[in-house]
Amino acid sequence: MTTTAPARTHRAPGRLFDPLLLVGVLAVAGLLALSLFTGVYDVMGADDGRQMFAITRIPRTIALVLAGAAMAMCGLVMQLLTQNRFVEPTTTGTTEWAGLGLLAVMILMPGAGIMPRMVGAIVAAFIGTMVFFLFLRRVSLRSSLIVPIVGIMLGAVVGSVSTFLALQTDMLQNLGVWFAGSFTSVLRGQYEALWIVLLVVVGVFIAADRFTVAGLGEEISTNVGLNYNRIILLGTGLIAIATGVVTVVVGNLPFLGLIVPNIVSMLRGDDLRSNLPWVCLLGIAIVTICDLIGRTIIMPFEVPVSLILGIVGAAVFIALLLRQRRRG
Repeated sequence: MTTTAPARTHRAPGRLFDPLLLVGVLAVAGLLALSLFTGVYDVMGADDGRQMFAITRIPRTIALVLAGAAMAMCGLVMQLLTQNRFVEPTTTGTTEWAGLGLLAVMILMPGAGIMPRMVGAIVAAFIGTMVFFLFLRRVSLRSSLIVPIVGIMLGAVVGSVSTFLALQTDMLQNLGVWFAGSFTSVLRGQYEALWIVLLVVVGVFIAADRFTVAGLGEEISTNVGLNYNRIILLGTGLIAIATGVVTVVVGNLPFLGLIVPNIVSMLRGDDLRSNLPWVCLLGIAIVTICDLIGRTIIMPFEVPVSLILGIVGAAVFIALLLRQRRRG
């Protein structure tokens, strides 16, 4: 699979850990501390403040960390495997497929718990991502813009099917709630399944070098002794797990996997392994900032984090397109 990607910035490989990384960790820790104490309910002064702090604020902050890191790394892996900087789960239809799987489980098993819904979303996300990769292999025009357009078109078709099924089964309102990414409903006892995405983060760290080689194309990967198709399956599986779990627990987080890897690459170059901690940190930071804005902009009400992320992500997407156009 070979695609024409935007020009890459080549710099000397960086170390996995450096002093600036500690500064980044401290900055993100400050944002998370702010998240713990931001909200309408007075967790410091109320009689049951400590209990509410443990039930709502701590789970929400943990969910911000896990979802932000996992979806940012999913975008990075997908960009490597497609050799295109403009793809991520929401521009390839993966999120829409996860939603379709979730909807199918709810229609067939109305009383299903979170695990069956999660399995349905993961399986559908895996199938959808593989369909995207297979379709991409048969597209003759593989410019950096054609690839995300193909993904968005496939996602639109799947989204239309989901909407039709939801209308037929009176579940359209539920579908809207699922796709409105928000951390409002993240509570103790309802978010623990999100810890599964930690396996995705660890898996990406372990397979980073293999993903890098696979990103050079099937021919080069085969020549150096790498099983290209197996790496594609591994990457697709990790992406499907993260997307399915996050979709069920949190909802849609648009453009996160697009903007984070591109920002890190522009600042630090394309050394994948040394960039991984920065991708995690920036993903967590962006999700936390957007969540804080959503919590405070019309307090005491909340704006879904997906709305803020959509605005920010769309602006960055346009900026990246213009930047590529200037480079020719």
